Amino acid sequence: MTRPNSLYRRLLTWLLLPLMALGGLMVLQAWIEARHTADRAFDRLLEAATLAIAEQVQWQDDRLWLDLPPAALEMLATDAEERVFYALYDARGRFVTGNADLPGPPRESDGEASTLRFRDLSWHGLELRQGIRRSRLEDWRQRERFEVRVAHTREGREGLTNELLRANLVYILGMAGLAGVVVVLAIRGALTPLTRLRRAIRARDPRTLAPLELSLPRELAELRQTLNELLARMRRVRANQERFIGDASHQLRTPLAGLSARAELALRQDDPQRWRDALEAMQATSARTSHLAVQLLSLTRLDNPEYQPDLLPLDLGTLARNAVRTHWAGCHRDGIDLGVEAPEAPVTVPGLDWQLEEALGNLIDNARRYGARHITVRVVVTPPVLEVEDDGPGIPAAQRLLMLRPFHRGSDDPEGSGLGLAIVDGIARTHGARLRLDDGTGARGLKVSLQFPGEAS
Repeated sequence: MTRPNSLYRRLLTWLLLPLMALGGLMVLQAWIEARHTADRAFDRLLEAATLAIAEQVQWQDDRLWLDLPPAALEMLATDAEERVFYALYDARGRFVTGNADLPGPPRESDGEASTLRFRDLSWHGLELRQGIRRSRLEDWRQRERFEVRVAHTREGREGLTNELLRANLVYILGMAGLAGVVVVLAIRGALTPLTRLRRAIRARDPRTLAPLELSLPRELAELRQTLNELLARMRRVRANQERFIGDASHQLRTPLAGLSARAELALRQDDPQRWRDALEAMQATSARTSHLAVQLLSLTRLDNPEYQPDLLPLDLGTLARNAVRTHWAGCHRDGIDLGVEAPEAPVTVPGLDWQLEEALGNLIDNARRYGARHITVRVVVTPPVLEVEDDGPGIPAAQRLLMLRPFHRGSDDPEGSGLGLAIVDGIARTHGARLRLDDGTGARGLKVSLQFPGEAS
């Protein structure tokens, strides 16, 4: 099981990783600076040692002569016990005196004869730092050139480098620890409002949909506002559900109470004809109640925002012809002329056949119930439209939007449920179609149209 992502851990990672990289760069810089400082300090000692030796070089018995003072080499000696080497060479590069025959640099021009040079070299397996001073005698009778070479091993330099680095590391680690503590405290402080928001949501009564009232920073205030908008939508949904449940209970209570009263009345009678009349009335009431329950279930399913069916290509002409065949017998018994107007070529739109069949059935049933004598199911090609037109009493323009609300009836017909147009409206929304209620031909009756988006294929 994978662990969920932690915002705290993510912030900590993204803040501490750059700090660690910066700390590594600081340690590297501290080491470079410590080494540079140690080199400069010991190079100054090399410079002083070569100068002290050069000042003791004299001309005696037609040759260079050196009386080396102990202090000239002792200044290079440290507790690290480095090995110190020195040598004196004449102008022709011949060894004069010293404790080691040290190599010299490549021969340079005379213009650089008095320069002081430093270099690193490997000599007999030793890593040395060498200082080379080229000078000449200061005697007015003799201006002989000579070269002093002094070298020592690197133990002292490395020891001083490590000592300086340790001092800097203490400072760097202290700063890193302080920065880490500050980062952790800052992240916790920044996430505190989020924790308060989480606790406030967790502590709420699940039945409470009141808006959250909590002081939060701007970024979380936007989240709080989004949650409050969601709660407002949920309040509207719950209010609609409660109103729907109340209306449905009222609509179902009346026929059920009628069934119970008719059954009780029939039980008090001894005449078989009275029993038959009661059973017929109960059968008609039961059929209406069953139809109402089916319509309620359809409307509930259509009002579900999570219901997103896959739409398949359908031929509107085929749907219209099937609907007329299904309802023709019932309309014929009632003396109603039911017909269809559809092109021979297919008019294909994406949809659900059972929903569109239910929509046509509701529209035909409404027209039949409310006095229409002629009902036409029509299919238009461009744009694709499915419509039902009748010559009944119609609906006044001021009441047409109200007729789309569940349980709203335009008359006192006891057989009507007020759900037919509401179901058709839900089916239209499912298909992305536009529902229109207009006057019929010659300003008589009602024409209900479902205009589908796009072009028919």
